[in-house]
Amino acid sequence: MLNLKTGILAAGAVALSLGLSAVSVKAQEFINVLTGGTSGVYYPLGVALSEIYGKGIEGARTQVQATKASVENLNLLQQGKGEIAFALGDSVKLAAEGNTEAGFPGKLDKLRGIAAIYPNYIQIVASQESGIKTLADLKGKSLSVGAPASGTELNARAIFAAAGMKYEDLGKVEYLPFAESVELIKNRQLDATLQSAGLGVASIRDLATSLPINVVAVPKADVEKIGSPYMSVVIPAGTYDGQTADVETAAVGNFLVTHDGVSDETAYQMTKLLFESLDQLTAAHAAAKAIDPAKALDGMPVPLHPGAERYYKEAGLLK
Repeated sequence: MLNLKTGILAAGAVALSLGLSAVSVKAQEFINVLTGGTSGVYYPLGVALSEIYGKGIEGARTQVQATKASVENLNLLQQGKGEIAFALGDSVKLAAEGNTEAGFPGKLDKLRGIAAIYPNYIQIVASQESGIKTLADLKGKSLSVGAPASGTELNARAIFAAAGMKYEDLGKVEYLPFAESVELIKNRQLDATLQSAGLGVASIRDLATSLPINVVAVPKADVEKIGSPYMSVVIPAGTYDGQTADVETAAVGNFLVTHDGVSDETAYQMTKLLFESLDQLTAAHAAAKAIDPAKALDGMPVPLHPGAERYYKEAGLLK
């Protein structure tokens, strides 16, 4: 009889233990951070965010996913396959509008804003031996414009249209991630690469230390033809080895975006921890120096997530 009772008690304890385990697993918050290629800026910042959220959000289990960046990230968010993503402002705008040519199946109506972060600089870099010094010099030459239908490639299309050029004017178009583009230039199999990223992107730093480069200007007049959300900026002299002068180019703001299925509390914590951890983000990549809570709502192309809205109201940045 005692053994029977002991057995029943033990079985009950196991059942209770399993039940509690199921509850705790269910209560865990999973945060998948959607980034870009590992040689870009999104990825190291995403790794840092993942660590920040893993430590700072109770019960959170985090993961970093390398992707083809903006367009893929936004489509994944719409499908609920990520909780927070990096994306270029023009890509977010086109996603909300449902621009099919940009790679969106229709209006991505579940997207919600977290914050404007830092600007992406459109950086066109050629080997010196290619002789490319201006946009016009790209005619007949080979250029990588980023992964197909990526945010970078959308930037390339906009720049070419403003300059009165088409891909057909090039000798060859490659659709490759940053690191692969650089390897081809090093091996004399590609003349130039167009990369949309924060200043000091690892791939171009690597290229500039390997062989002499020219940083190609995007004139202010061309940038003004494109209009918002593009703005005319300067890549300061010395950003890359061998770059001895300032170079005009275009920039587009980057955003952190989530979706409406993420809880208000999680979105609030993700926004709050972003701004409370800027030192850690800057240590991951210098581009994070430009993240400013006072500019976090500038040009937001989609509705704010209510959780993010709560943070901005508490911080006195939104009435």
